[in-house]
Amino acid sequence: MTTAQLATAQLTVVLSQAQGRNPVKRQLEEEIAAALIAETGIQVTLIPHLYDMSHDHSGMQLLKAVPGHLVLLGWLYERAMRWTLDRAGVRGQVGESLLKAADEDEDDDEDSSDRDSKSEGGIGSLNVPDRRIYCIDLRVRNSAAEFIEELRRIRDELPSASDDLMSWITGAPSSEQLQRYLQPERLLEARRAFDSGQATLEDKALLPEDTGRRWYPVIDYSRCTNCMECIDFCLFGVYGVDALDRILVEQQDNCKKGCPACSRVCPANAIIFPHHKTAAIAGADGEVGGLRIDLTKLFGGDEGESAIEMAVKERDRELILDGREAVGMSVGIRQKVRDEMDQLIADLDSLEF
Repeated sequence: MTTAQLATAQLTVVLSQAQGRNPVKRQLEEEIAAALIAETGIQVTLIPHLYDMSHDHSGMQLLKAVPGHLVLLGWLYERAMRWTLDRAGVRGQVGESLLKAADEDEDDDEDSSDRDSKSEGGIGSLNVPDRRIYCIDLRVRNSAAEFIEELRRIRDELPSASDDLMSWITGAPSSEQLQRYLQPERLLEARRAFDSGQATLEDKALLPEDTGRRWYPVIDYSRCTNCMECIDFCLFGVYGVDALDRILVEQQDNCKKGCPACSRVCPANAIIFPHHKTAAIAGADGEVGGLRIDLTKLFGGDEGESAIEMAVKERDRELILDGREAVGMSVGIRQKVRDEMDQLIADLDSLEF
């Protein structure tokens, strides 16, 4: 199987598997994959959890090798998936799915204009090809049939991908790697064998490389204004700048597991930690009870701390664990940010709910 053969599919659907072996999640993944195998014009495969794969993992290489329209189904918020893909160089125009969480459906018309304004405010992505990428959160529905129906709708409404997309491919998976991913029937059989405890070495050879759970920030460039607040605040060498002086996550493995402090100080709410328990930090769009407010309000602690205070506490804890001195508010906190946070808290206190 070659990338040219991969391009013959009108639509490539990739299921990013859940971490662990939750039987309910496994069943939904398998029902969707099994149904899509029989669909014309759709190439389906499964990869490990998107966020856990390294850039050289064969699953990530496969994503980079998809030349046409792409749908990614996973267990993360859409925004988290989209910008994790972007970070790996897997880019395209935003494809809008009709499958949304219930609270998103209620305000969809207003949200679309809100999303447009956010996109205009950020520095944006680079080298975006003329193909569509859809990111769909598998948590928004429990029925495989609803996902299948939506994927058929997307397939039938998509324009043909342009021929010059073949020259844009950034991945270089080997023929053996592609064979592994583009035989979804055998991939499902191997996974079921492992889940039942009856796997063979042949089954193991068909599965992608193992991944470990990871923790690092993902930047949403549709919101990021390149203000450099994060690089000033982070004292662990996670952030850097590229040749165009754009902020980027340079040393992701320097990030301290469980610490989301930099996301709390980002004025544009552009830093995502996909596995954080707070939805806004994990990539949710930020509608809370129908009230549109600056998401930094949501990033404070449970005991009344502001987002900045919470971020400083988290950073100091990691510095101490790293054998360094705590720095408190003395490093990386710009006075403008402090003033804005004070004003935000005052404005919120004056609201009547």
